Formats: sequence, structure tokens, C-alpha cells
Amino acid sequence: MTNQPYEPYEPYEGRQGQQGRHAQQGQQGQQGYDPYWQQAYDDPHAAQQYTQQWQGQTWETQMQAPVAPAAPAAADTAYLPPQGYEPPVYQQPVYQEPAPAPEPVAASSDYGPATLGGNARVTDAQRARLEGRSPIIEPGMQPAALTAVLGLLLAGAAAVGSYALLVPLVLLQAVTAAGWFRLNGMWPARQGIALAFLGAVVADVALLAADRSPSAILGTLGVWVLLCLVLQLRSHADPDERMYGLMATVTSSALAIVAAGYLAASADAVSVGAASVAVAVLARALPLPTPASVVVSLLAAAGAGIAVGGMTGLGAEGALLGAGAGVCALIGHRVAGYDYPSRFVHFTAGVALPLAAAAPAVYVLGRAIG
Repeated sequence: MTNQPYEPYEPYEGRQGQQGRHAQQGQQGQQGYDPYWQQAYDDPHAAQQYTQQWQGQTWETQMQAPVAPAAPAAADTAYLPPQGYEPPVYQQPVYQEPAPAPEPVAASSDYGPATLGGNARVTDAQRARLEGRSPIIEPGMQPAALTAVLGLLLAGAAAVGSYALLVPLVLLQAVTAAGWFRLNGMWPARQGIALAFLGAVVADVALLAADRSPSAILGTLGVWVLLCLVLQLRSHADPDERMYGLMATVTSSALAIVAAGYLAASADAVSVGAASVAVAVLARALPLPTPASVVVSLLAAAGAGIAVGGMTGLGAEGALLGAGAGVCALIGHRVAGYDYPSRFVHFTAGVALPLAAAAPAVYVLGRAIG
């Protein structure tokens, strides 16, 4: 099928004109010359404008990717700053050396001084727990030396008489009352310390009045527990704080009153027991591993019991008394080193608790041996 060129419609052209044009086309066909087809032969692309173009959507056009529109020229999209605009001048950054990291603070064996208002910093006990270490520090050689001095004073005063023994005993009871409150973190606690020390003095007076009968100690303990309860009931603190204060006051009073057992025991037993405690605490303060130090302390206490027992008439039985007093002294020594206490605690509870804890053993074992 041959495509024919479009013939424009001429409504005002007469019939004669149309016949004339057809006649002219017939003559050109006879001559074999057609200007339209000659142009299409010379230029194949020019023939496309005279052919019918299909603009519908076919299967081929659906499979082919659509052609993206051409990007606008760079000159049309370029940003031209306004006249008189000066771009900012960027300075090259200057390299600064990083600040040196702070040096880690080494753990120190020294303790800060005792304060009345408390210290808000992290305590050594809290730091030890966070680091997984034991929250216990041994009192050391200086408190052990003071304990030995006080023990020897008790041993020597017992040989003199009951009233001579009363002087170092009252000193021991005062240090015991103050040291226990400070060991429990309760400072100042003037009422509790005064109440505990007053109970110890009353027990001493009752012992002397009752001819050193141990019932005076038991009676004083009963009365002072009630007084401690009344004191805490009058307090306006929180219930938890009142319960904590009640336990601390009762324990401090009990330790100070029980220390009066030296006054109730025989003079020979007091001399052996106090000397054994002094030697045991000194041996415990030596720089040895803990198991070895405990064994050496007990052996030293037993040896001191034998030596002092030989001078007082107890003989070899003094070894049992010395070993028992040494065990109680080591328990008090261990309690005084709990929870990283301050140096003030070491010089109060660390000095007094070994001797105060050994007082019941001295009385019981002294009565059993004698």
C-alpha cells in the first residue's frame, strides 16, 4: 500500500480548477517525475514527515525504559552571588595536643582525722567493696602496743589489790564505750557514751559493795538495758535510726559492764589473762600471713599464761587460761578492724575491745582452775 501526500481541502476552488490540477498530475506521472518522491529518495529521513506516524503505546514501548528528560544547562542552575558579596575566609584549624589523663590515685594506708560533722567523700570501705577487696584493716602495731601497756597495767594492779585495779579498769571501760560508738559510725553520741560509761561505773561500785559477786554485773546489765530503751523512746529520730541507736547503746553498755569481770575474778587469773592478751595482740600485729599470725598469737598467749602462771601459783594450768583469753582477744581485735575504720577507731576500739572481750573468759576459766 502506497502512502499518498495529503491534499488540502479548498472549498472555493471550482470544478474546473480541480480538473486542471488532475490533468497536470497525470502529465507529471506520464513524464515519471514526482518532486515529493524524488526528495524522499534523496533523503530517507525527509520521507518520515510525509508518512503516517503511530503514536500509540505498544508492547515494545512498554518494555523499553522511558527516556529521562535532559538536565538543564549548568548556566541556568548556577548560583550567582549578589554583587558586593565577599565569601567568608576559613582559617585552617590549629592542632592542639590533648590534655594528659589524670594519674590514678594510689590507695593509701593513712586515714584522715576524725571529724564531728562527718566526711561526704567516698569512704575506704565503699571503695574496697567496689574493687572487690576485703573491707577489713588490722589496727596495726601502735594500737597493739597500747593494748599491751593497758594489759600489763591490769596485770600489775591486780597483784596490788582491788582498788588499784579499779584505776586501769575504769580507763578501759571509758575507751570501750567511746570506741564502740565510733566503730558503728555514730559520732558524736555523747548521751550513749555517757550512759554506757555510767553503767560500767555502777557495775564496779556494785561489785565492790557486794564483795565481788558476779550477780552485781547481771543486775546492772538488766537495769541498763531498760535505761537504754527509755533513752531511745524519748528520741525524735526516725524509727530506723532509733533502732540502730538502741542496739549500739545496749552493746556498748554491755561491753563496758562486762569488762568489770576483771574486778570479779581472782587476782592471779587477772594477771595471767591480761598478760596473755597483751602478748597475743602484739604477736597478731606482726607482718605475717593471717593464718600464721593467728597460730603464733595463740601459742604466744599460751606461753605467756604458763610463764605468768608459774609466778602466781597457777602453774601449767595458766596455759589454758592464757589460750582462752587469747582467743577472745583475737575476736575483739578482728571486730575492731571491720569496715575500714578511721585511726581514731583503731586507737579506741582497737585498743579496748581485745581486753574487754577477754574479761568473761578470765572470770570463768579463773574460777574453773582455782
